[in-house]
Amino acid sequence: MTESFRRSGEYESYDSYGNPQQGTPQHASSPVNPEWPPPPAQPPAQQVTVEPAAPAPKKRARGPLALLAAVAIVAAAIGGGTAYAFQELTGNDIVATSSTSTNVVPAGKKGDVATIAAAVSPSVVEISATLSNGSSTGSGVIITSGGEIVTNNHVISGASSIKVTTSSGKSYTAKVVGTDSKKDLALIKLEGASGLKPATLGNSSGVQVGDTVVAIGSPEGLSGTVTSGIVSALNRDVTVSTDEGQNQGQGQGGGDGRWPFSFGGQQFNGDTGSSTTTYKAIQTDASLNPGNSGGALIDAAGNVIGINSAMYSASSQSSSGSSDAGSVGLGFAIPINTVKSDLATLRSGSTS
Repeated sequence: MTESFRRSGEYESYDSYGNPQQGTPQHASSPVNPEWPPPPAQPPAQQVTVEPAAPAPKKRARGPLALLAAVAIVAAAIGGGTAYAFQELTGNDIVATSSTSTNVVPAGKKGDVATIAAAVSPSVVEISATLSNGSSTGSGVIITSGGEIVTNNHVISGASSIKVTTSSGKSYTAKVVGTDSKKDLALIKLEGASGLKPATLGNSSGVQVGDTVVAIGSPEGLSGTVTSGIVSALNRDVTVSTDEGQNQGQGQGGGDGRWPFSFGGQQFNGDTGSSTTTYKAIQTDASLNPGNSGGALIDAAGNVIGINSAMYSASSQSSSGSSDAGSVGLGFAIPINTVKSDLATLRSGSTS
């Protein structure tokens, strides 16, 4: 509103009843002209209602499920090592596997035989099977901390008792869980074992000719023997015996310790008999000898990519001749993907 002013004497005066009086001069100090509109009425103060603050959400308790979920996520990120930790945390007997190549050994040590041997040797055992007329010595690979071990069927076939010795020298009695003679595989379980170090099972579909490999086993009863070489060929059709009697007299304490097999139409290490099976194998020139059967064939990153199963031993059949005995760089391993696909059958107790 714009205010206006009158000169002295121009203001009207009013009596006590509000009637105007003439001729009465007014001064600037007179009260405000009542004709001016009154100031706007102040609205009544509004009461402000303050809503109570919503309670802060309670933190979810980090119980076992949350902890297990966190461990599982990390295990998926870094593979076998943490999978083993997850297994120990939950108490479940799981197999440490990898769909892709993981680094069991440090990335900077990939392909270093000494580092691979140090990392995987605790997961490879010596197996001594007592037969009706002798004994059989072979190797096996620990796949769970509770003592499940994969080996060749021909190592334990026909055994009345099985003794297993770990890399630390501790001995266990083992029982056969399941066998698959068509794939020359067997699963045994140690009695009273816990806290063992399982190997990480890799992915054999990614193996290429020329890849560096390391073999660990117990040739001639020399446990923890390490050899190295390359992958010489893939998908070799190797034929082995499924006849339980073929194992009698093989191994330490009987026969010459050579498991018979055939390849390319030729027989190696004796007659395979009339009951045989054929599987696709990884061929390697890593030195394998009797007793390596059932042991580990390992890639440059420390993953098990095969179970050593057959090797040609050039021992002479003549009386003169052990001078040329030993590995000639012709060995075969069952691809680890074949093993993984057969585990459920073996665990079910199948004895095919």
